[in-house]
Parts: sequence; C-alpha cells; structure tokens
Amino acid sequence: MRHVHFPAQRVARTGAEPAAPARRLGDKAGWYLPAAVTADFLGAAVPVGLVFEAAQQVRPVYCALGAALAWTGVQAVRRRYAARALGESRGVLPVVHDWLILIGVLAVARVVTEESTPRLSALGALLPALLVTVACHKLTYRHLFAARREAHAVSRVLVVGEAEAAEAVIDHLAARTDHPYVVVGVVPVGAGAPGSGVPIASRLDAEAAQAPNDDSDAVLGAVRSHHADLVLVAPGARFAGDRLRKVAWALHDAGLELAVFPGIVEVSVKRLETLSAGGLAVLRVVPPVSRGVQTLLKSVLDRIGAGFGLLLLAPFFLGIVLMIRFGSRGPAFYRQRRVGRDGAPFVMWKFRTMVVDADARKAELSGANENDGLMFKMRRDPRVTRIGRLLRRTSMDELPQLFNVLTGHMSLVGPRPPLPEEVARYDEVELRRLTVRPGMTGLWQISGRSDLSWDETVQLDLQYVDNWSFTSDVDVMGRTLRAVVDGRGAY
Repeated sequence: MRHVHFPAQRVARTGAEPAAPARRLGDKAGWYLPAAVTADFLGAAVPVGLVFEAAQQVRPVYCALGAALAWTGVQAVRRRYAARALGESRGVLPVVHDWLILIGVLAVARVVTEESTPRLSALGALLPALLVTVACHKLTYRHLFAARREAHAVSRVLVVGEAEAAEAVIDHLAARTDHPYVVVGVVPVGAGAPGSGVPIASRLDAEAAQAPNDDSDAVLGAVRSHHADLVLVAPGARFAGDRLRKVAWALHDAGLELAVFPGIVEVSVKRLETLSAGGLAVLRVVPPVSRGVQTLLKSVLDRIGAGFGLLLLAPFFLGIVLMIRFGSRGPAFYRQRRVGRDGAPFVMWKFRTMVVDADARKAELSGANENDGLMFKMRRDPRVTRIGRLLRRTSMDELPQLFNVLTGHMSLVGPRPPLPEEVARYDEVELRRLTVRPGMTGLWQISGRSDLSWDETVQLDLQYVDNWSFTSDVDVMGRTLRAVVDGRGAY
C-alpha cells in the first residue's frame, strides 16, 4: 500500500525544527488533573445529594460525599489520574467499566449501611457521574490532540536500529499526530543512515563482537545529549538477543525507558498478549473476530436498528422524496451497483443528489478528480443539485441504505462499499477491505470522509477489518452523530 506523508507534520513530529522544541509529556496542560478530579467529584456528589434529598433520605450529604469519594477512588485505583492517562482516552467503554465497578462498590456499601433509597433512584443518581466524566475526557482529549499537532505534550524518542528499519519507524511516526512520540535522534546500527533528516545521535558497530559496554555507552550518551525520554528499538539481525538485553539493562539502571517495535502496524492492543517461552519474550497476536457471539450481536443490531430506523424515518423519507422531485427532474431514489463482502455485487440505494445523467458526465470530469486514489471526488461537483448539496452535507442521502442493511448486503458500521471499476484496480492489500460487510458509517466518516487521502481511507478500513469488535461498532455509531453535525469532509 502506498504511504502518504505530511511535510508540515513531519518536521514537527521528528523534532527537526530547532526553533520550536517539543514539549515533553510531563508538560501537559496543568488543568487536566484538577479538572478531572473536580468533574468526577461533583458529577457524583451533586446528583446523589439532590436525589437523596428529594427521596427524604436521612443523611443525603453523607451519601453524596460517600458516592463522590467512591467514584474518585475508583478512578484513582484504575490510574485514570496518572500523568500518562490524562487526556489520552477518547472511548466511552473504559469509563463505563469504571462506572460498573462503582455500582458494585456502592451496592456493598448500601447493604452494610442499610441505606433504603429506592434502587432505581439511587442508580439514576449515579448516571450523571458517568456522563460528566465522559464529557471531561472528551474535552481533555480534544485539547491534547490539538496540542500534539504542534508537537506539545510529547515523549522525546531516540530510535535505535539498522538504517532501513529505523527509517520505517521514523516515517510512520512522522506521518501521524495521534500519538505522543516525537523522534529527536537516531542511532543507526552499522553503515548507512535514515534519509528522514533526523539527527544521527551516535552509531553502533555492525558487529556484535565488540567491547560489552560500547553499545550501552553510545546509547546512553545519545539519550543524554538529546534529552530523550524513551529509547525505541527497531530490532534486526544485527541488534537483538544478548546485545539488546545489555542495552536494556544499562537504560533501566539509569532510570530510562525502553520500547521495542515488533514490526507490525495497526493492530489493536486488545489483540496483543505477552508470553514467555523458554526465556524468550513473545508477542502473540490474537486473530481478528470473525465468528461467535460478537458477530451474532452485530447481525442482530444491524437488522433491528435498520428496521426501527425505517419505521421512525418513514415520514421523513416522504418529505425528502418530495423535495427531490420538486427540485429537479428525475426519480427520488438512485440505485448503483456496488461490491460487498467477498466481492459479491449488490444494488445500493441512496437519495438522488445529482442530475439524472450524472454517470454519463463522469468521464468528462475525470480530470477534475480531487481524490488521490481510486475514488472520484469533487468538492464542487457541477452534477450535484441544490437539494443534493444539503443532503450530502447532512449525510441524509445515505439513509435509504437502511434497506441494504435490512436485507443483509450492508451493515450499520463497516468500510464504504466500492464501485466495481474501483475493485478491478485493487491490489492485494486493498482487497482485504472486502472481507467484511460494507457499512453506512465507519472510521472513514468520523475521521474526515472525503477530506481523507486514498491511503488514509484504506488504512482506516484495514484498521477496522483487523481490529473489529461489537463494542467498537457501538463507539463508531456514537461518534458518527457528531461527524454528521460537523459536516467536515461531506461533499
């Protein structure tokens, strides 16, 4: 698959610009911790106090204080207030997990204290704590994400490895801003040097049969001279085994961190397990979920969600049909042949947003394609009608695909269904997108839609295919609403 790099980000993420030094991970905004603790404390205390007061509980203030302390205590035990955790989580599921622990803790306390407030009232009083904490996490995450685009609140990384392997790691980190790593130097093993422009902090001999402390001294010296927080090793035939272990000992004795890049990308941490086999540290990658209870739940959610959606939106569909018919000549619905799971073709339904001869005029507009890959996209496509622009801006043109979901050709969440002529030009990597049912929404929609490059689109689709879970579908559907309201990349 082709790789796209972003020059403006590359400079910031590799630390190659001396005039704007990267701010360390410990330099996160000072308000993160007090904001998180305050939100958790008040989010639990205020609703519990009000509900228990209304229920005429004997000691509402003490109950409110106990709930607040329990909630902040659960968060502290789960290390949600640690400097490395603040602002990092954007998912709802970890907070829900913590909240369920809180329910268990307070259920035990309820039995011990013989507290008598009705169970549903007590449970409802704790719900705002969950919502306030999620909102606080979203706020700090968005602030931290914006800061990291400017190389703030990051870990300064020194990369060690053979030139080719080090270059691959540096390029991958430089092309993204959704991580805390900024490369400040590289220590090549053997001859050659990465072509990324990252400063060479030191160099290790290609042969392992050298003085035992040479590697360690060189790496430690490079760490100190470049003020690195972390050493990231891209292991290879010349730098592994005992040689790597000795460097790890030296770094750990000096109180420094070591991380090893295993050579795989876009694999969720939920699929990784660390094992020990005969003294070897082994990283096991669990296969993607392809059958079982989760896939059954996905099918049930798709059919029930599509059915209810069609029933609830039926009057809305009628209004859109009338607007389209009065706005331009032609049918209200548009049918198009698409490719689904395992390459099976199907007919996809949409509300018509273009003039009736749009397909015939596509060839004459091919030179104006603004997408860098196989898809055709124009920000100001002359074939789009006035009503069509509104439907596309709000993603309402996609709603008839609920029929496709109901019939099993599509899912609520998944990669976008491609055209046959696009699939005909797919390579082996891109064909993997077709191993799951296509979806009405997915990672592409909540990440920029048409503003994404082709490589970014494929990367997101492969990330979904390889790391899918039922809970991730629920998270994507929740984040889709904000993406639709925002409208970014919809044209």
